[in-house]
Amino acid sequence: MRKRLALIAHDGKKPEMVAFVKDHYDILSQMDLTATGTTGGYIEQTGLDVDKKLSGPKGGDAQIAAMTAEGKLDGIIFFRDPLGKHPHEPDVQMLMRICDVANVPIATNPATAKLILDGFKAI
Repeated sequence: MRKRLALIAHDGKKPEMVAFVKDHYDILSQMDLTATGTTGGYIEQTGLDVDKKLSGPKGGDAQIAAMTAEGKLDGIIFFRDPLGKHPHEPDVQMLMRICDVANVPIATNPATAKLILDGFKAI
């Protein structure tokens, strides 16, 4: 069964997300990917198919949180910018809380994202 993974990145982390996707293209190409709108557009440029939701500030984080609550995701990679101000921070906090409630792994940096992918390979 294909794993279902959501990819999100704050604006300052989008280049880091693209680099991560390129570095892990082989495993990501075997998954069903969902992303917030702008992040998804960047990821599509790598050649991967992505189900794009709204951009984060317009409700994309909330859409991905809903998918998580409904059991439609196996993991989330969300490269957050901890030093920036984000008007949709309540949605980010909701997403993280739902991941905890639903027991869905969420990685907020490349090191933990790699661990999630390694874990998916082992299953």
